[in-house]
Amino acid sequence: MSCSTMAQWFHMTRILQCLSNETVCSLYHPNAFPIEMRHYMAAWIEGQPWEDFAVDKLEQEGQARALLDQAISTLRLVIDQNDNVVDKLKLIEISRNLSSANFQLHPLQFAVMIRDVLRKERALINSTGRDTNMQDVDHLVLKVLEVQKIRKEMHQLQEDLNWERQNYETLPGSFQQNGLDAPTAELQRLQKRIQKLEFNVNTMATQRFQLLKECVDCLELCQTRLISRLQAWRWEQHKSAIGLPFDENLNPLQTWCEQLLGVNGNLRQELMLAGERISDLQERLGRLLQTLIESSLVVDKQPPQVIKTQSKFSTTVRYLLGEKVAPGKPVVLQAQIINELQARNLAGVTRENVAELINNSAILEHNTTSKSTCGTFRNMSIKKIKRADRKGTESVTEEKFALLFSAELNITGCDTPFRIQMISQPLVVIVHGCQDNNALATIIWDSAFSEPDRVPFVVPERVPWRLMYNTLNSKFTAEVQTKHNLDQYNQHFLAQKIFNKPDFADDFSNMMVSWSQFNKEVLPGRTFTFWQWFEGVMDLTKKHLRSYWSEGRIFGFIGKQHLSLILKDRPNGTFLLRFSDSEIGRITIAYVSATEHGGQRIQNIQPFTKKDLEIRCLGDRIRDITEITYLYPDMPKHEVFRKFYSATPQILPASDYLPVSLRLSIAPVGLDPVPPNANMLHLGDGSHGGFAMDTSQSSTMTPLHESPPSGFTVEPPGAGANMTSLENAQAGFPVHQFDQLSDITEDILKNASPDYSEHISPADMTTGLDLDIWEGLPL
Repeated sequence: MSCSTMAQWFHMTRILQCLSNETVCSLYHPNAFPIEMRHYMAAWIEGQPWEDFAVDKLEQEGQARALLDQAISTLRLVIDQNDNVVDKLKLIEISRNLSSANFQLHPLQFAVMIRDVLRKERALINSTGRDTNMQDVDHLVLKVLEVQKIRKEMHQLQEDLNWERQNYETLPGSFQQNGLDAPTAELQRLQKRIQKLEFNVNTMATQRFQLLKECVDCLELCQTRLISRLQAWRWEQHKSAIGLPFDENLNPLQTWCEQLLGVNGNLRQELMLAGERISDLQERLGRLLQTLIESSLVVDKQPPQVIKTQSKFSTTVRYLLGEKVAPGKPVVLQAQIINELQARNLAGVTRENVAELINNSAILEHNTTSKSTCGTFRNMSIKKIKRADRKGTESVTEEKFALLFSAELNITGCDTPFRIQMISQPLVVIVHGCQDNNALATIIWDSAFSEPDRVPFVVPERVPWRLMYNTLNSKFTAEVQTKHNLDQYNQHFLAQKIFNKPDFADDFSNMMVSWSQFNKEVLPGRTFTFWQWFEGVMDLTKKHLRSYWSEGRIFGFIGKQHLSLILKDRPNGTFLLRFSDSEIGRITIAYVSATEHGGQRIQNIQPFTKKDLEIRCLGDRIRDITEITYLYPDMPKHEVFRKFYSATPQILPASDYLPVSLRLSIAPVGLDPVPPNANMLHLGDGSHGGFAMDTSQSSTMTPLHESPPSGFTVEPPGAGANMTSLENAQAGFPVHQFDQLSDITEDILKNASPDYSEHISPADMTTGLDLDIWEGLPL
């Protein structure tokens, strides 16, 4: 079973043993959502957007049915891979149940049921997970107190026994001095008293030894759980790189560490006071102590996982037993870069660095307010890096390193110093910003698909598409900071794109996608990889389209075939917003328009880039285009997008200038593109409020085919019919000019700017007018 996205089930398996059978059966009803299904499909289940579903949202039936079908196909794959006959039979029964009419007729209820189970699990984890651990520690502390109580009682009994023995030995002598025989009855009484005390002392010694052993066993169990929880915390931190939730609070774990260290010290003291050497228990306590001290170093704030040489970065390391560090000499943390081979053999790592690291030391400092002990590296920098020999087609952005933090310290109550060390999450070192995107792809693949107990930094070469999609969805929603997930249509199109199967209509869930398909091989007919294209869309959405996406106004990832299908037979003017599938980081408007012969066709307006949306926001562009009227399926655009429209600028009465605004329009089809000349339009002499718009772009862009170019109208606000229209705009090339400026007359220029200079004629302006209106590329 994959451990890519199953952190919640990881915690639940530890809680289940503390729950009653009735509670477990009510949570995982055998006929609805059996625990076997939860166990074997944990990774898939925790990767789906169940929180989006609600019983009253009937429009979600299709998406719920798609998830039900995916669940069945995923379960069948699990069945094929399972060698346990008993489990296999149970899983087959579950698969048949999911395929029954009860589920098939009500897929939305299935989705809501799983949503509710996951919510109950999270509530249990939050309420009982920590309590159970603390109860175990409290129980252990009580056991240690009982050992101490027995030791004190034994001490008192031993003193009584010593006193009675002395009386027994001195009694005959005192009588003989007086010439008398010691009374037999008194001697017998003392002898019985001594025998009883000896019996009680021996019984209590046996009881103390048994209790000591139980305490050490309980301590080992509690510490194993603590180490497991620390590993889970690090694992969740690792997964947070792809947007999965992560609770970074270390205070409960620090309290746990400190309590176990205190218990260990008390037990070691009890063994010393026992008088007799119990070597087995002493050795076990010594090993537990060393493990606890060495495991309490945590990278609290990870360094950036993509680091550019010569650039500053920071990281924070926290020691959870900081309050127990012996006072005196300060503890100095050292950091060094290690490669993948060194990470596999930390015990053999020498001080020889594979990189020159600047500002690589920090002192552990205790903060009395937060009660944390941290070493912060504030201005670290990699001056240069020594790379290993690469294999085959491996690039430098695929080579993974890590930071190794180490120190030597003394713990109060311990005689010998301890050496502690911890490595950071994998990181990629680059030398130029252009490598950042590919380096990030390496980190995403590592964070998403590595196993918890892997050999550093091994990752699978291929993973099922369902895991790939879960990763893309988590990263997208986290990066954009939205709760609106990618839907089933987005998922299907993304699969078609990465597998290059535009006509494939079946389920992609179990198809294997490779690292090469993700970010080594360029997409067919393109100059970029799948990840480079997807990351460009994320960046565009994060910076300019978050609100539109979060409110469901952007359809997003959709192919042209599916586009034609859903817009077929829709009224003219129906439109939707989709991401360009042929260019990086662009969004376009697809709409239904009439043909010359009375038919219909789908037009795609030239995509808008980040630069476009910085000049004029998407809402204003939608408002400007009169050819689009209804957002798919039938929502009036002004009702949907009015909240995104910019306010009309106010005309300042004291101004000598007429304000202007830009409006987007669709230019006539069939205009020949104009080769680029100058790319700057100046109005005025530059000293009295004239404006310039620079829109130069790459000359490698190609003209738009079968899509109408768009233009801007420049008008004074509120001018109405007096606006000046630039109707002769040419589109298709990244730098645009106008063939004619007959309607921008010298008089208009003079009126627009009283400081208009005669030496700038309209003819001269034809070589300098470039408003960066159609900088988008064709689909």
